[in-house]
Amino acid sequence: MMDWFSNLELFAKIYWSIALIGSFIFAITMVLTFVGGDTSELDTDAEIEGDTGMGFQFITFKNLIGFFTLFGWSGIACIDAGFSKPITIGVSLICGLIMMAIMAAMFFYMRKLNDSGTLDFKNAIGAVGEVYLTIGANRSSIGKAHVKIQGALRELEALTDAETDLKSGSVIKVKNITDNGILIVEQLNK
Repeated sequence: MMDWFSNLELFAKIYWSIALIGSFIFAITMVLTFVGGDTSELDTDAEIEGDTGMGFQFITFKNLIGFFTLFGWSGIACIDAGFSKPITIGVSLICGLIMMAIMAAMFFYMRKLNDSGTLDFKNAIGAVGEVYLTIGANRSSIGKAHVKIQGALRELEALTDAETDLKSGSVIKVKNITDNGILIVEQLNK
């Protein structure tokens, strides 16, 4: 192996070194990503606090590793194909930049897929549910109701303005929400 590497010309040695080092770091980063390893020392992709710039980040650690990996391997392919040095450099730069753009776009769109997980009680207005724990008449006592909000069935506190208690199993509809997130409900099956 060392004889093969020492017999290469300097131009090919540079490309092989970039390709092998880039691939090694890329492999380590991928393994740590999939096994949940802590790469916080290596991960400089985090947004800077107070940064009001775009979420699309072109120059990040992962993108640079992708650039150098593809830069090296495409350069080796060009050298093996017999291309001149300027064409090899040009093609490998273009391939590396395309890889950076693809990775930046991929991370940008994956970041847009996340969900804040914040429950917005206003989405419950108009929802139909079922009383779980008896709700006192005329807002006399807080009960609980199962209501589907934002795609999930939730157990929430509820009050009613009805003249009679709403017993467990009663079908209800959410009319309003109090400032502190308690449902105001009415019975549907009278």
